[in-house]
Amino acid sequence: MPPDSPIDPRELRVSDAERAHVVDVLQKAIGRGLLSLDEFTERTDTALAAKTRGELNAVVVDLPGVTHEDPNSPVREKAVELRANMSAIKRDGQWTVPRELIIRNRMGSTDLDFSEARIAYDEVRIMLNVSGGTVKLLLPERSSVDTAQVRVTAGSIKDKVGPGGGQPRFVVAGTLTAGSLQLRRASYVRIGSLLFRSPWKISRAGD
Repeated sequence: MPPDSPIDPRELRVSDAERAHVVDVLQKAIGRGLLSLDEFTERTDTALAAKTRGELNAVVVDLPGVTHEDPNSPVREKAVELRANMSAIKRDGQWTVPRELIIRNRMGSTDLDFSEARIAYDEVRIMLNVSGGTVKLLLPERSSVDTAQVRVTAGSIKDKVGPGGGQPRFVVAGTLTAGSLQLRRASYVRIGSLLFRSPWKISRAGD
């Protein structure tokens, strides 16, 4: 190839960050039922070994709704990422919930209270990448959850919510290794002007 010949964008080298991003996209795809577990594993191995954009794009090109408009660029999708590396993350009160959350937890704790959060979507997707950590999700009173796409290795899921037609619907997927995932739903009892929430919280009934 002559020195002044243009380089095919597909031949450009990719970074570790780009490989990791595509793996996140594959996790979203399995959460939506677009990939089987075997396909996810195979494509993840290919993505992590990819050296060029062409090789990296090949693992997501047939996934509707997750590919980038520019076929010569690695996939770009925005999701809110929470990292707990031997640390603790907590969200409660009236926080704004994104459509997609990524939880990366390494021997840490992630405690998310959705009971009073601002949720603008009928469905919220949560992608787990947990190793030796705990994740606790307190969901709204009439919500439902789907954890069928969580791959558990030497870990546990304690689900007190379960599936159903309630909204918002939380779809949890990803990997849980030597860790725990706990899901429960908030419930309320009104006594006079006070409103008691389980787990415990007291407020004025008009609040």
